[in-house]
Amino acid sequence: MADDGNAARPGDVAPVYIVSGGAGASAEQVVHTVLAQFPSAQVPVVKIAHVHSAEQIRQVAGRVRVHGGIIVHTLVDKSLRDAMKAIGAEAGVVTIDLMGELIGALSTGLGQEPVGKPGLYRQLNRDYFERVEAIEFAMTHDDGRSPHELHDADIVLLGVSRVGKTPLSMYLSVLGWKVANVPFIKDQPLPDEVFQIEKGRVTGLVIDPQRLMIHRRIRQERIAGMQPSSYTDPEAVFEELEESRRLFRRGGFSVIDITDKPMETSADEIIKLITNRFGHRRPG
Repeated sequence: MADDGNAARPGDVAPVYIVSGGAGASAEQVVHTVLAQFPSAQVPVVKIAHVHSAEQIRQVAGRVRVHGGIIVHTLVDKSLRDAMKAIGAEAGVVTIDLMGELIGALSTGLGQEPVGKPGLYRQLNRDYFERVEAIEFAMTHDDGRSPHELHDADIVLLGVSRVGKTPLSMYLSVLGWKVANVPFIKDQPLPDEVFQIEKGRVTGLVIDPQRLMIHRRIRQERIAGMQPSSYTDPEAVFEELEESRRLFRRGGFSVIDITDKPMETSADEIIKLITNRFGHRRPG
């Protein structure tokens, strides 16, 4: 039974507990949609996923009885829905069934019994959910954030500032790849995690120095108050790129030159590298 929240503390607003036999994504969306109608109320939402037994339901009900709140559930197994109703009533806890009435009406109307399998919608729409997860992963692992989670990435991109790491990461994520990007900054070490993951998943990006200076000058012009510096100095830019190349060689990382290439072409090169090496998307 997975729990992504903590019990409410005394004085806190009582939470909404989401209970699901699967990941709980459907109930979470409904709850947050409803809570949006109460913008001044800061109501915590505690998701408790993969609930498969009456004992787990009893534990949740006991927690709600002590700390307050309500239970919203999307249990597709009828025996678990019945258990939730009975245990909730026994504990004096409000339980709201988002699935039962609709399942019952459809079962009657269609003349069929539901399969009662949790997470089935997610399984049937796996590609969509994997793409959403990949996009979220790329956003939360942009520009070197959360390096301790690099082992969860399908692809890790390295490169100097303005080489195009972020747009390429986002493009690959839309295709369903979990991508993290880490900036190379001259004279600063990369996170240790970069060298601890499979080196075949790491790709260094390089670009023609003249093209890089153009990108950086455009950025410099757009940022008010940004003073001239080595950021756009030709010699410094050339040396920064050369140092990044040396690091890529030491690390045994692949290198892609993105100069004057459409993003699709660079992405295709990286995908080909990964699939040739691993034959699949996910590490492990």
